[in-house]
Amino acid sequence: MTKRHYESVVILNAALEDEQIETTLTRIQETLKTNGAEISDIERWGRKRLAYPIQKSKSGYYAIFRFESPTETIKELERIYRLDETIVRYLTIMLGKEDLKYIAQMKERASQQEAEQVDNAVSEDKQTSD
Repeated sequence: MTKRHYESVVILNAALEDEQIETTLTRIQETLKTNGAEISDIERWGRKRLAYPIQKSKSGYYAIFRFESPTETIKELERIYRLDETIVRYLTIMLGKEDLKYIAQMKERASQQEAEQVDNAVSEDKQTSD
């Protein structure tokens, strides 16, 4: 059973309470884990304006799951998506080698930027204390 890398984008109803959103995201994580997936990354973009209204809603809560799993997991995952009324839209794609390289580069850049911001904050603190 070969495992492949996938990315699944989920848009939840933005009108939900934060606890309800967390419950749905936790349910998705548990579904992935119980079906043999290894989650490598979860990006929570939060509430964003939609490009066009979906079910009379102008905004949605975006979350991206990146994971490695057998192909059978995707069928079960998307079945769960269809049954969950809090999920407005979803899309799951298989990632190729170039996609994985790009994601790794973006993570490296983000960590470098965070390190630079911390260094700048430390140097500013030293200057204000002197």
